[in-house]
Amino acid sequence: MNARIATLMVHTSPLDQPGIGDAGGMNIYVAESAERMAAMGVQVDIFTRRTNSQVADIFEVSPGVRVIQLDVGPLTGVTKELLPKLIPEIAEEFKKQLSGETKYDLIHSHYWISGKVAMQASKALNIPFVHTMHTMARVKNLNLAEGETPEPMIRVQGETQVVAAAQALIANTDAEAASLVSLYEACPDNVRVVSPGVDLYKFIPDDGKKAARVRLSVPANANVITFVGRIQPHKGPELLIRAISEMLSHSPLLRSGLIVNIVGGSSGSNTSEVERLKELAGWLAISDVIKFAEPVPRNDLPDWYRSADLVCVPSYSESFGLVALEAQACGTPVVATAVGGLRTAVADGISGVLVDGHDPRAWSSILARLLNEPQRRVLLSMGAVEHASHFGWDATARGTLDIYDRVLSEIAREQIAGA
Repeated sequence: MNARIATLMVHTSPLDQPGIGDAGGMNIYVAESAERMAAMGVQVDIFTRRTNSQVADIFEVSPGVRVIQLDVGPLTGVTKELLPKLIPEIAEEFKKQLSGETKYDLIHSHYWISGKVAMQASKALNIPFVHTMHTMARVKNLNLAEGETPEPMIRVQGETQVVAAAQALIANTDAEAASLVSLYEACPDNVRVVSPGVDLYKFIPDDGKKAARVRLSVPANANVITFVGRIQPHKGPELLIRAISEMLSHSPLLRSGLIVNIVGGSSGSNTSEVERLKELAGWLAISDVIKFAEPVPRNDLPDWYRSADLVCVPSYSESFGLVALEAQACGTPVVATAVGGLRTAVADGISGVLVDGHDPRAWSSILARLLNEPQRRVLLSMGAVEHASHFGWDATARGTLDIYDRVLSEIAREQIAGA
């Protein structure tokens, strides 16, 4: 397929460090799949709202992939929650960019705010657009963490409009595809499933747990549980802290040598979440066990996975769960909530364990049992590597290109029929 794609992700940039602010799995998804599509002959320009004056207007990430800055709104202080007010301005600037000398065959928007912008550009310039939700308001609102603020109606309405307007919708899993149809009345024929991937060249078992622990200065005989992600209620770090407290109250012998890493930064408007969790750990008298770490550069992240005995993904909803896949590719079993895409990302009983619900007592029981069964962890580790091997970014890129090709072919047939 020989085409040029305008990829749109306005609320965060593929150049941002995942785990900080609003940057997360979507940043990795867009950057990795773009690079693989470019290797297959497709030119990809990723449009994002400028938040850094030091970045060039057009920045080449890799051959065939460029990041193009949209100069709209202030550089700082605009959280994801405030961005909807800027949608009209962003749409005008995006249309102006797409009206230049460079011609695009298709727009691919990511997340609902980008979808709203893409809708307007698609209609004005007669360029088809494909959309990937990544997360959905109605799904999140059905699975809120305790005290978490529901997603606003403006997002629900925006997502509904995007679903109706897009020429195709890409879902991460069959469960997400079903939610698009049942909760947003998407036409089933417009929904396609393409699983996200993992970099199977970077996230590998490599020289194993022992060597990784030496590099990170982690005691060889420690029991290590690791959480990686944005520090926000929806990702469930509080659940993990409470589960550890529960576990130590019933199995105090596990305390010696136990390390629980919480790796990530505050997200969006939740700037005090890390401090709140530190206070909670202190109140539960487990500050000696819980270790907070800043977000880790991508090249260093595999060692954090390898050094862990278990990686926990206690999210309340998850469109897929790239952390789970990355950890398994490194040979580390995953304990995750049995929700959304995590049911696909983790093979229950083979590559890890899926937990129903968010009861700290249930989680503590499973964590204690796994820590006390090293032989079972070895079997899960082997299963984890095998399971992750089926999810490469090359497959994600090929699946996405198939959808692009189908949309463009249908439009070509319609034009011929109407001629």
